[in-house]
Amino acid sequence: MRNHSAHSCHDHKKADMSGKMEKEMRIGFIVSLILTIPVVLYSSLGQKILGVHLPAPLPVSLAFPDGGVNLLSLLLASLVVFWPGWIFISGAYYALKKKTLDMAVLIATGVLAAYIYSFAMTIFAGLKGETFFEAAAMLVTFVLFGHWMEMRSRRGTSDALRALFDLVPPQAKVIRNGLEIVVPSSEIRHNDIVVIKPGDKIPVDGIITEGETAIDESLITGESIPLSKKIGDKVIGGSVNQTGLIKFKAVQIGSETVLAQIIKMVETAQNSKAPGQRLADKAAGWLVALAIGSGLAAFFGWYFYGGASLFTALTFAISAVVIACPDALGLATPTVVAVGTGIGAKFNILIKDATTLENASKINTIVIDKTGTLTEGKPKVTDVASYNGFNVEEVLRYEANVEAGSNHPLAKAILDEAQKRGVMPARPMEKFESFAGSGIKAQVNGKIVLAGKEKLLKDNGVDISAGSEVIKNLVEEGKTLSLLAVDGIFAGIIAAADTIKSTAKRAISELKLLGIEVVMITGDHIKVAEVVGGELGIEKYHAEVLPQDKAGHVQRLQGEGKFVAMVGDGINDAPALAQANIGIAIGAGTDVAKETGNIVLMKSDPLDIVAAIMLSKATVRKMKQNLFWAAIYNVLAIPVAAGVFYNSLGWQLRPEISALLMSVSSIIVATNAVLLKRIEPKLKAIGNASVDNI
Repeated sequence: MRNHSAHSCHDHKKADMSGKMEKEMRIGFIVSLILTIPVVLYSSLGQKILGVHLPAPLPVSLAFPDGGVNLLSLLLASLVVFWPGWIFISGAYYALKKKTLDMAVLIATGVLAAYIYSFAMTIFAGLKGETFFEAAAMLVTFVLFGHWMEMRSRRGTSDALRALFDLVPPQAKVIRNGLEIVVPSSEIRHNDIVVIKPGDKIPVDGIITEGETAIDESLITGESIPLSKKIGDKVIGGSVNQTGLIKFKAVQIGSETVLAQIIKMVETAQNSKAPGQRLADKAAGWLVALAIGSGLAAFFGWYFYGGASLFTALTFAISAVVIACPDALGLATPTVVAVGTGIGAKFNILIKDATTLENASKINTIVIDKTGTLTEGKPKVTDVASYNGFNVEEVLRYEANVEAGSNHPLAKAILDEAQKRGVMPARPMEKFESFAGSGIKAQVNGKIVLAGKEKLLKDNGVDISAGSEVIKNLVEEGKTLSLLAVDGIFAGIIAAADTIKSTAKRAISELKLLGIEVVMITGDHIKVAEVVGGELGIEKYHAEVLPQDKAGHVQRLQGEGKFVAMVGDGINDAPALAQANIGIAIGAGTDVAKETGNIVLMKSDPLDIVAAIMLSKATVRKMKQNLFWAAIYNVLAIPVAAGVFYNSLGWQLRPEISALLMSVSSIIVATNAVLLKRIEPKLKAIGNASVDNI
């Protein structure tokens, strides 16, 4: 228990840490900006380009025309470099200590080269000469701004995670040793009885042991309508009790809860690397070496072979190092992944890693399990027929009596129908027997009652010919039947069907519009598959398939060169989910943490399959845009900064301008990642379609 609590606390601290880091980066940028402005205004950049002519800042300028300016610039630039800029210098130190080259090394190299040269000119050249103080200060300021913008682009997702943490109440009431006491939610133990009043948040996952209520699970599962809960039903931590007082047994606590698993999944996804990012990382590593090499080549080339002054050669060298910094390349995909996974979580689409987020765009074939995915997974009674002097109420009454002792999915449907019609069971049954795959036998009110398949009744000598035509028609409609006999007399038929989800047909249509082939797979009878497939517009389906055989169907499609996604409930479909290129588990609850599913659709809505693929495609487009911009920027900018075109075209980039352009590149990449949020209205429209039963 302590480990779970510690884990949860650690996760919350991580979310808080991200906000703290953003705040520190913002403060560092503001401080750096305030100190940099006068340095720029007094520099040659401010005077020659901006046309700013300020009075002498210090009296020493009377003796040395540039002295006061240089001393003021030295003072302010030193504060910038060794205060907010220290993050880059220390980062470079630790990188070099580990014998690695990263962007901190490049930034520190550019900043220190400009600063040290300017310091030397100021101190050892009698306060005379042109300096690079503005370049050093501007480089620190622009890079800090770029990093701040990057952190802001991630903040929406961090805030969403923090909101999830806040769903858990700080305290809860539990019963221990017969007494009701208040304890921190983190100290709830397995099997504790938790007391929840109307309006209370549920602290952990559990099973109701007393009371009935309605619970709002919308923030966890996306289900907008409060769900009725009674004894034996599961409650999810983070949901809100609406009406009645309940008591429940704590089953999953700390990191075991559905909420904790959701948070962990989102965090893992944000911190993972997409295939495109791994390529970018390799490219960035080469660019670091290229940047330093370009800087050295520019310096030696201009100073020893080009006949340039030390100042000019150093200008080109620093500019080349600064502008070659692959900061934008390093941000190209992580920012998009962070935004994309955050958007997914907002719409109850949980994506386990960046690879899945990227690869989901490649899906061209989807294998969908029928029950619980395309259908509600909850059979409902559709027809009740009576024969040989029995009426409908009697048929339901006897069926309700015997089904009360069964765990068959049809049993609940029959019991619900009897309750809806106000049909009370006759008397408690006796001598209950269950025949696997066939039906039930019991004694009710002194009468022998049989309920189940045709075979059960025929094997017991019951004549069902009176209902043969109805039976045939109902089977043709793809319905599941339970036949009833009382004391050897055929009494009636109850038919049930699993209702197709209101959004399933539109989901199939949207998938087809995306050019995706849809294959339905089910363990049900071929007639059921025909009916469901016909209604949904699915031409290709496989029926009467055992769970262990579903993976084989997926494998055969992959053998045809198709990129296959499997959509299932995450339990019976686990082998197929694991086999598929992308496994999509549909539904909340314990399936959230299934390792076999790469994507979890919390709302159990087929339209979210479409939303997940649309999000992936939009994310990949943003990744490609960012990678192109970052790559083309470096390719085009380095030769200009190194002075390759200076003699022929007069093109030159001063270090401060290079710093600006480098930072602008990073900001563009971060901003473009944030623009991924433009997909949200489309995803919302899909969600509204679910609500409106489009």
